[in-house]
Amino acid sequence: MNAGTGTIGHPGVRYGRAMTGIGGVLGGVRNATARSIFKLPRPVLSRLAGAPVVIDGKTLDVEMQLMLRLLRLEGPPAEALPIAKARKQVLSSARLAGGNHPVGAVTERTIDGPGGPIGLRFYTPRGLISGSPALVYIHGGSFMHGDLDSHDPICRILAEKAQVRVISVDYRRAPEWTFPAAVDDVWAAWTWVNAHAAGIGIDPTRIAVGGDSAGGNLSAGVALRAVRDGGPAPAFQLLLYPVTQFGQPTKSRETYAEGFFLTRVGMDLADESYLVGDEDLSDPRLSPLLNDPTGVAPAFVVTAGFDPLLDEGEAYAERMRDAGVPVEYHCEEGLVHAFGNMGGLGRSAPAAIGRIAAALQRGLS
Repeated sequence: MNAGTGTIGHPGVRYGRAMTGIGGVLGGVRNATARSIFKLPRPVLSRLAGAPVVIDGKTLDVEMQLMLRLLRLEGPPAEALPIAKARKQVLSSARLAGGNHPVGAVTERTIDGPGGPIGLRFYTPRGLISGSPALVYIHGGSFMHGDLDSHDPICRILAEKAQVRVISVDYRRAPEWTFPAAVDDVWAAWTWVNAHAAGIGIDPTRIAVGGDSAGGNLSAGVALRAVRDGGPAPAFQLLLYPVTQFGQPTKSRETYAEGFFLTRVGMDLADESYLVGDEDLSDPRLSPLLNDPTGVAPAFVVTAGFDPLLDEGEAYAERMRDAGVPVEYHCEEGLVHAFGNMGGLGRSAPAAIGRIAAALQRGLS
């Protein structure tokens, strides 16, 4: 889930829009200018951002705060647009905020899937040798907005910084395809990569699964299914601000329901688009948090402090740890949902992505 809109309901602060609307940030100022603003000294950014936003003892990062303030100049958020226009807006957002990061090589291929061809994009970092570790990356986007292009920047960064081969999966999206289409495509891609690992230069014993938001949900589902069904098991899980449950209220979903990119409106639309209404919400393919994670792969779970999904991400890390799973958990306290898509702006989000890459490298070392 990467879309959201709203206003921050706190004294002296009233602004917001969608993460997916970031492409028009600064009311039409072009990419280079937007990026240059976020390179200004932090005291300058603080003056531009306004009074600090403090909730539950956490202070919103000044770059995030400035982004929210500037986004009030935006047009309609993604959830207010027809799906085709919303997806274009998401892609525009990614190109601005994600940046263009060099990587050794990028190639593509398609494989057979349960509902037709599945696109895979391979990122090979410079200097990587055959038989190296890999990450099968499952993009976020509310189960309906993201694609290979919207998450191209973070895949490039992770490949280079962690020195792993990254394989990004283009699964079927809602509302055209509802649950479990995405689940089935991701599992098909996961099993294909494992079956062909040696032939594509990957160490079959060091393949991780990971993703952000909705992709974190699908990644956790892969690890659970591998235990339940005896399929190829990940060596490691990389879960970035994951959706870990459906139909359950949390304090963070209420506290950050408006104004921090991902909002209640965006989450409700995602649920309505992805689910047809008669699913068992405790199904492990939907709600990892409501299931027993005993035996799943070691994991790195990262959350954002100003994110509706904060509580469920932390709770899933705790649930895995209680089940004996090696887990490293980290909260980027000042950041907002979808910071992984902001690797080309400012300092805070790129630094956080660097820490994620380091965790991935440790997990596959």
